[in-house]
Amino acid sequence: MSICQPLRLLGHRHSISALSFGNKINPLLVCSASREHVIVWNVDECTQKLRGGLTPRGIIIGTLQRLVLHVRFSPDDQQVAVCAGNRIYVLSVKYEAIPVELNGHLAPVTAAEFCTREKNMLISISEDRSFKIWDYSTGLLIHQSGVFTGFPLLSLLVDEEKRQIITGSAEGQLWIFSLISDHNYCCVTRIDLKKEQEKFYNKIWKSEEELGERQNASELCRTSSMKPEGPVEASLPVLLIEHCDYSVCFHKEENESCVQNRSYFWIGTSTGLLLINSANLELEAFLCYKDYSGLSIRFARSCSLMKKAVNGKVLCLVTSMFEDMITVLEVNPALLLTSQQSGTCKSGNEESLSVIARCPLLPKSPLCTNLNKNKNKKHLSKTERVKSTRKDQPLVFHNKIKSSGYTASPRMTMFTPNTNLKKNEVLKCKTSFKCTSKEYPLESSPPIISSREISIGFEPTRICCIQYSGDGNYLACGLANKTVLIFNSDLTNTHHVFGGHDGVVNSVDWSHDKKWIVSASDDRTVRVWSVCKNEAALILGKEMFHRAVGFAQFYFMDTFMLLCCGAEFYLLSCHLDAAKDDLRRYKRKSICKLVETFPMASTMEITSLSAVNDFYSYIVLTAGSNRALEVFDLNAGRSTAVIPEAHTRAVHQICQNKGSAFSTQKPEDYNLFMTTAVGDGIKLWDLRTLKCERRFEGHSSRSYPCGIAVSPCGKFIASGSDDKCAYIYDMHSSTFSYKLGGHTDTVINVAFNPFSPQLTTATLDGNLRMFVP
Repeated sequence: MSICQPLRLLGHRHSISALSFGNKINPLLVCSASREHVIVWNVDECTQKLRGGLTPRGIIIGTLQRLVLHVRFSPDDQQVAVCAGNRIYVLSVKYEAIPVELNGHLAPVTAAEFCTREKNMLISISEDRSFKIWDYSTGLLIHQSGVFTGFPLLSLLVDEEKRQIITGSAEGQLWIFSLISDHNYCCVTRIDLKKEQEKFYNKIWKSEEELGERQNASELCRTSSMKPEGPVEASLPVLLIEHCDYSVCFHKEENESCVQNRSYFWIGTSTGLLLINSANLELEAFLCYKDYSGLSIRFARSCSLMKKAVNGKVLCLVTSMFEDMITVLEVNPALLLTSQQSGTCKSGNEESLSVIARCPLLPKSPLCTNLNKNKNKKHLSKTERVKSTRKDQPLVFHNKIKSSGYTASPRMTMFTPNTNLKKNEVLKCKTSFKCTSKEYPLESSPPIISSREISIGFEPTRICCIQYSGDGNYLACGLANKTVLIFNSDLTNTHHVFGGHDGVVNSVDWSHDKKWIVSASDDRTVRVWSVCKNEAALILGKEMFHRAVGFAQFYFMDTFMLLCCGAEFYLLSCHLDAAKDDLRRYKRKSICKLVETFPMASTMEITSLSAVNDFYSYIVLTAGSNRALEVFDLNAGRSTAVIPEAHTRAVHQICQNKGSAFSTQKPEDYNLFMTTAVGDGIKLWDLRTLKCERRFEGHSSRSYPCGIAVSPCGKFIASGSDDKCAYIYDMHSSTFSYKLGGHTDTVINVAFNPFSPQLTTATLDGNLRMFVP
């Protein structure tokens, strides 16, 4: 069997400092650069000449007399970008001509990439810690970034699908910028690879401890020495950023459900290869050079990866930092990924969690408290009901009655109810909150046109929270001036004003039947308001809570209420009745009883809570000041899962994909929920796998906790921001699609109407603005 001989191309007199293959296979081109020449080689022609006994020769396309750090072919292989010194030269592949010179960087240019979607666009990075976008056909500068890092930029990747650029620095930082001109090439997010590595180590070892065993893997993919003996290396230069050919690598794997519809990219560092999920930007696999006993290279000076996988494997070429040594590694990305997941990737099995209740209530479930009592009342015999009815109505002479005098007649009409109400007024409360059988238009476009704006008062007042009623007819607002306002959905009229709190109203929530509103306040009270009678039907006082109540909502189809106070949340059974006793009007008939309290582990305060009330669900989601998420199953009456370090800061809102009452979403869509934290964007999670599925960036509120909302159709996400704008995302895109300006202050809350394509935003200075398609 003949052995393929290497093709030796001779033509440079000085050491070759940069190499690059062309993008096409026929012909396959190679560009090499040294201090004196830039040469392009046709591999097929050189091979034929070598077989014919001739010396292969390339085409000299440039003579620069500079140290070249990087070369890159254009998408059509007609031009080559050469990074030499502080300049980029765009040379023709076919012949030596006057190059297009791009001058503007203040330090050596380390990388340059062509953009295939935008004609004549070239992106460059430099040791001056900035990037620039050029029109290389004219030599004009399109955009120039500021200095955004303290270390030189070494590597660059253009993500054409997401229209983003990813650049890596010498300190192990990844910076992602949007290529959409309307976004003004803003920074999408920043990733600290050293922190991601430490987080990955902790997650792997924690899962291995829970399983009690370690999986066997190949020598390249084993994790026996994954946990570092000391801290992660102080310097972690990003030498390479390259796409991962995941479609070829993962299509034959058994865990296809874990990786389908995902994309990955490689990060090459001085210590190993990292596999990053491009949807959630989290580290999912790591290959450390020192963990491979057959590899003598411990620290790499440079590395290069195949763009296309062959038989599910890719080749990686690594050069040593301290020796004249080159090593070629064969890596199986699918095996590397699955061997380090340690069973954390679930695929909807029986043990996975679900928002929709899939089993009956357990006999000892805390949720059985109210249902058993109601059931017992329904099964009372007729004789027992008659007896109780007669016994509850004592005769008049059983009580002592104070005489009103012998000459004056008794005042028998003192407590007679008002019966002079018009028929329309009596029926108004019964019909105004009745849900109609309308359905949300699933194919509607996002609401981006400002339709109406109102101010809630004469003075600027912070709108702390907003929520639409279930039928979409009314909007409830909790204010910093201690009141709760109810507006018509078109913001044309104030329907109700509820006053009584002595502190800021932190949250408001509508009941499922749309007859009640619960509000929580800093005054350590919770009030339930009757929308029909415009008064409080239930007041939970300060004696019940030791701290301010941060959140309150109805739960389990209005059977319970959930309240969070400090590091625990309360489950309360409630019976609401707006009627009063004619003899004792001061006494309300509404009853509320504490069922159980649930503490959140290892936190000082619950910062957000969310549960579904539109249908029966056992799941309650909480977020704490310790930056963790915790999942509670109230049917079992315990915590079932914890997601540590969900964000870099404490989560200030959890938003579930509840949909509208008549939406046609799939059942599995209700297992998706979102979280947001100040300065850390929005993350989309799947309850079944407890993994972040996508990360939404493009803007991030840096100084104020701003709200998020998901549209009833499940296609759009809205977010407030401290730059006086609201942002709308497509559920399948990581960067925002629309920027809604015109606000006068920070947009702190957003809400979608559950039955019409309408978005309402609330600002810090007390303005409501409505947007329509």
